[in-house]
Formats: sequence, structure tokens, C-alpha cells
Amino acid sequence: MINRILSLIIFYLASFSLAFSQQESNAAQIKLKMDKLSVLGTALYFAAHPDDENTRLIGWLANERKYRTAYLSLTRGDGGQNLIGTEQGIELGLIRTQELLAARGIDKGEQFFTAAYDFGFSKTHEETFTFWKKEDVLREAVYLIRKIQPDVIINRFPPDTRGGHGHHQASAILAKEAFEAAADPKRFPEQLKELKPWKATRVVWNTANFGGMNNTSEDQLKITLDDYNPLLGYSYGEISALSRSQHKSQGFGAASQRGTVVEYFDEVAGKKADADLFDDVNTTWSRLGENTQHIQDRIQQIQSSYSINHPEKSIPELVQLHTEVKRLKPSVYRDSKLKDIEELILDCSGIVLASVAAQPNFVVNERFPITHEVILRAPNTTVRLTAIDQKNIGEDLPSHETKIYTGEKTYSHTTQPYWLVKPHSVGKFEVEEANFGAPENLDNPKTLFQLEIAGIPIRVERPIRYRFVDPVRGEVNQPISISPVLTGSLSSNQALLEQGGKKMFTLLTKNNSGQQQSTKLTFKQSDGLQITPSTSTIDIPAKQSKAVAFEVSNPNDTEKSTIEPLLDGQPIAGFQRIAYDHVPDITWFPPVKLEVKRLAMNNPIKRIGYIHGAGDLVPTALQNVGIQVDILNPNQINAAALQPYDAVIVGIRAFNVSANANQWYPRLLRYVEDGGTVVVQYQVNSRMSTDQLGPYPFKINRDRVTEEDAKVTFTDPQDPLLNYPNKITAQDFEGWVQERGLYFTTDIPKEYRTPLTMADRNEKQNRGSLLVANHGKGKFVYTSLSFFRQLPAGVPGAYRLFVNLLAKNVKN
Repeated sequence: MINRILSLIIFYLASFSLAFSQQESNAAQIKLKMDKLSVLGTALYFAAHPDDENTRLIGWLANERKYRTAYLSLTRGDGGQNLIGTEQGIELGLIRTQELLAARGIDKGEQFFTAAYDFGFSKTHEETFTFWKKEDVLREAVYLIRKIQPDVIINRFPPDTRGGHGHHQASAILAKEAFEAAADPKRFPEQLKELKPWKATRVVWNTANFGGMNNTSEDQLKITLDDYNPLLGYSYGEISALSRSQHKSQGFGAASQRGTVVEYFDEVAGKKADADLFDDVNTTWSRLGENTQHIQDRIQQIQSSYSINHPEKSIPELVQLHTEVKRLKPSVYRDSKLKDIEELILDCSGIVLASVAAQPNFVVNERFPITHEVILRAPNTTVRLTAIDQKNIGEDLPSHETKIYTGEKTYSHTTQPYWLVKPHSVGKFEVEEANFGAPENLDNPKTLFQLEIAGIPIRVERPIRYRFVDPVRGEVNQPISISPVLTGSLSSNQALLEQGGKKMFTLLTKNNSGQQQSTKLTFKQSDGLQITPSTSTIDIPAKQSKAVAFEVSNPNDTEKSTIEPLLDGQPIAGFQRIAYDHVPDITWFPPVKLEVKRLAMNNPIKRIGYIHGAGDLVPTALQNVGIQVDILNPNQINAAALQPYDAVIVGIRAFNVSANANQWYPRLLRYVEDGGTVVVQYQVNSRMSTDQLGPYPFKINRDRVTEEDAKVTFTDPQDPLLNYPNKITAQDFEGWVQERGLYFTTDIPKEYRTPLTMADRNEKQNRGSLLVANHGKGKFVYTSLSFFRQLPAGVPGAYRLFVNLLAKNVKN
């Protein structure tokens, strides 16, 4: 058992390492790659988000059937919840992008995206398409289909309510329309300068039985997935679990499964499949329409003569195969197989190519040194290193000797993720066609190595990495970033000011370069606010930071405004690095802006205790309005520890991530009995460590109101919760973002007051968003309203209502 666990860990770490270093494969992986040379077939899995994909099927198609297998996720999952940190929106999408790439590193699929933005849960595809620019997303999907030419397109979802929420439905609609449009030369004809129309053989829906809905049927196409791949040493259920478990921000850790599994498929479009997904698809070399039998014969010879102890012995035949394939007419398969053969030649020669930088970040137009490491580890193999980054080398590489070469690099642009270079709309990133489908920047820092192996010139690109040794993790390789010379950060990105109110802020400007910088700080703003001082001169030594304080006041009762700091008249970019052990470090440069909104609020709350759950920014948001927030260790909660607080807040999903909420939560309820106030934010109705949600039992379902402008009705306008210390009106529900609330309550006992009802269009009013009950001497509140989004977004009405939730009990 211990050996089995160690094997799983080694498999994961090996996949993780390969994803970073892109170094050579082991002998079993080489054999698998050789076997894939015989197969010319492509499958495209099509869905809406990271974690929608069927990792077992992707792993099986890529490794057992040996097809080129890709997953197109329309979004990067920006609108989901984050179980491992406080990142939301753009930053969560950055994390989930890397989680998907880690998953593909394990199941060996390829990963693509469109520029659709995950704006949050939607209930219908009609709602989804009001945010997404449907034609633009369709254009990108068509581009990818024409580029990789899939034979089979596999939907995860159907186009109706059986697909769950609107993004899922929309993905199925777009898949079918893209299938049809890709074959029509009249659709997106500008793409035909580079590509050609492509007609996939079929589109199918990969039906499933989960979430309480069984969409499988015995009259559907059934495919039995083999259990075990001896070259990988794992079942496809084990590979699937490892792959799916990379979605850590979603809490999607999965258990390994063994044994054969049946997958079901329903017909959507194209030719009907009777026995196999690839019925009527020629997956041999003869599909290229030329005399290719000699190529197939040579591949079989390479496969049969392969020596697992001496992969280098296959190089001469691989070189000959490369020569023969190159004589064919250019095509998607001819070109991709040439790259596959070149990769195999490198693998068999045991070459390691690496470029290492001395630090993780450099600035635009800065020349910095790079160390290149090259080692040939296969015996009796002749490899000539002809050039590095077009600089002539002209040396034969000795075996088992690391050769060190030095060079320099400079970049005229930052490594800002390409989909974040331009401002985006609520539903769509703005990207150029050259980037369609790309999971990451195509021009990230890298080195071009030019080799010659047995007369075959091979060009190899390797990313430039920053390498260091961590005492726990060992050697760590991270991508380098290219930043602006000057970056900045504000002490807060939002200001909530009443008429005549004022607040101090600090701009911290960092000089990322090795030279002193002098700059002038000014501000671009809407009318109505006052900024003092309005200009400053900043001198910043190399690699240091300088703070400048300024005051913002609201003398004219401005409702909302944006203040944009400028350095020498140019907008300032931030410098944000996101670090988690399961993905490479992520660096991006968000715009530095201060959002100012008018807030007239009575706030008697001085100090609260906060129990973190899945991670959110509510504590920081409350501090921005003058409330002291103490983060509590739930295991140390007792009456004395809670006595200083005006209220205690339980963070989102705390009952889902805390292993022992059933032990500490009853102490909070006793705090309520003694006169305290407890506010519990939304929880998910699965994997909870307590079944006692409140002093009087209620349940949680999956109901939600996703329209952020949905009408809110007050069931009792005189309810204290709506009147003290702030009078809550319909105006307080204006300007909300993404949604009203999620995971509403049901089976609500009479002891609770439910002062609000709300509903999305064409749905019944739901009273489960806000419960309040007197309990002993105190007040208990449970709310499914999405304060974790509204407060960080600076929604004034959400602040006013939330303070009311925290306020001590008052009589009617």
C-alpha cells in the first residue's frame, strides 16, 4: 500500500516537473509516443469551464486510442468560487488556467480557450449570450476547429435545461454551430487566408449520470474504456483522479477508480456512430491521399525494434522516417507528426536543454544574462549544437557532460497575459486572432536551440526559468516575468466617502530596474473630488520603493468616480504575483485605480471577530469602513475570547472547509444566547462538518438568484434588520455585481424572520436569502447574499445592509 501511494506521488511529481521543465521522456513514455505515430485521428472535447471536462475519457482517447485529444474550455473559470485563497475574478481565472494545464500534463490532452469571460452563474443560455459576444466566441471556436481539424467533437453538455446552468447550455449550442460554420467557406472567410474549411465527421454529447440527473440510456452509443495502461502503470480511473485533482481551487480532489467503465454518447450532428466514436474515420496514414504505405511500414519497424534500455538505437530509423514524412504535401497531420518525430529523436538522445535566469523578474528593455545548460546523455549518439538564439555555436556535444553557454536577453514588452492587455467587457476578453485558443502567451521568454542530429536540423524552444532550491520542495523552476520599470500599489483600491468625507491613501511606487528613476505623480479623475497634493515628484533608488500619501475628499457629494494615478502622464500598472505549490507562480500587472463611491452610513460597529472559511476579502472590506477585524482561530473560541466583539462573522463555506465545525460552532450559538450577534455567510450543502446550521434547524439547497439587478421585495419594511442603524431601501440593491445570492435556504422554521424575497425573471419569489432569529439574549443571522463579492466591489448598499446584520438586537 505504501509503495502504491509513493508511486502515485512520483507520477504526480514527474508530470508536474515535466510540465515545468519540458525535458525528455522516460523509456515507457517514448514507447507510447512511438505507438501514437501510427494514428492520425483527432478528438475535441468541448465545454464551458475548467473542471467541466471528462478527464477519464480524455486520458483514454489520448493514451489508449492514441488520438490527438484536446479540450476547449470556453472560459477560464473566472466566476467560480475559490476554496484555497482569496483570489476572485481575473486572478481566479489565472489560477484555474494553470490548473487546467497541470491536468493536461497528466492525462496528456492539449488545452485551448476562447476569450469568453466567466461572469458567474447563469440559469439560461439566453442570459449567457447577453454577456458573451456570441459571434466572437463562435469565431474563435471555428478558428480552432479549422486549425486542429478534429474528426469528432464531444460535448460535455446538452443545449437545454439538462445541461445545468446557462454557460453549459451555451457551450453545447456553440459546439454545434461551430461544427457547421467551420465547414462553410462563407462563415468567417477572413480565416481562410491561413486555414481552410473543415468538416468534422460528427458531434456527440458525452452523457452522464451525476448531480441527481441521469442522461444516459441503453440505446445510446456505449464505449467501454479499458482499465489499465501498462506503459503508464495506472488505470484510466487513476489518471483521471490525478488530473481532476489539479482543480484544487474548486475543491475537486477525486479518489482513484479501477476497473472498466462504460461511457455513453448521444448523437448531435454529422454521421451517426453505430459502434465507435471514430466510425467512418480513416485514422491511418492513407487518409493523406498519398502513397504512405512505406511510412506505415517504417513506423511498425520502429515500434517493433524499440529497445527500452537503449532508446538511442531508434534514432537512425526515426531520422529516416522524418525524411520520408517531410516529402509529403503540407497538412495538419504531416506537420504535427514531423514535430512528434523530432520530439522523439530528442527523447531518444536523452538531451536536456535549459535556460536559467538569476532572478524571477526583469524589466522591459533591460538586458539581462542567461545561462544555457545542455547535456547529451545517450551513448554513441552524435548531436551537434549549431546555434543558440541564432548565435553560432557549431560544437558536437560530448556524452554525459553538461555544457554551459551564456547569453543575454532583452524584451520590449511585458509578460502580461495576452487576454488582459486590453480592457475587457463583462462577458468577453479582447484578444487578437494570432492568440485564438492559446492557453498562455505565445511570446513568453524563451530560448531557441538549434541542433543537428544525424543530419536532421531540429529547432527546440525552451522557456527561460528562474531556479532555486526550497528546503522542503527541493529544486523549483518558475517562469520569469518581464515587468514595467515602475509599478505601483494603493493602500486600498476603493474609497467609500459621504459628502464632505475625506480619507488618506498611500501610493507605493516600486522601481523594478537597476537604475534610479525620477518621475512625476499626477492624477486623472472625474469631476467633483479633491486630491491633495495633486502633484508630487518621486525619486526612487534602484530596486527600491517610495511611498507617497495623498488625501481624497468628497466636498460635492459625488456619487462615484475613478481616480487613476499617473507617472509622467502614463497609467500605472500593478505588480501582482500569485503563488501556490500546485501551479507555477503567476505574475500579472493589473491597472492601478481608486474607485470612489458615495456612502452615507451609520456604523456603530467597532470590532468584530471573523472565522475564515474558503477565503474571501470581506475582512479587508470591513476594515476600509473603520471596523477592526480580528481573525479568530475557531479552536480557541470561548466566552471570554468572544466578549470584546460587537459581532462574530463566519466566512463563506467555513462548514465545508473546517474539519471540526461541529465542535466550535455550538460555542458561537452559546455566545448568541448570552447576547452576542453571529452572522453566518453562505455554505454549500455537501461535505459539511456540522448539521447544525442555526439555533433552529433549516436546510440549504442549490437555489440562487443570478441576476444582479433582480428585484428585491421587503416582506416587512418595518423589520429592525431593514431599519437599524441604516434605513434599507430599494436603492441599496442597485449596482450589485455578478449575482444577488447563492445556495439559498429552505425548510425555514417559524422562529426566523425572512425580511427579503427575490427572484430571477420568470421564477417564483424566494425568501431564503436572509434569515434572522432572536435566540436567548442575542441575534443569529444566516445570509446567502453574496456579500463576499459585493463588499470588495465597494457596493454602498451592501455595506449598509451588512452593518445592519452586525448591529445589536433592537426592538420593533
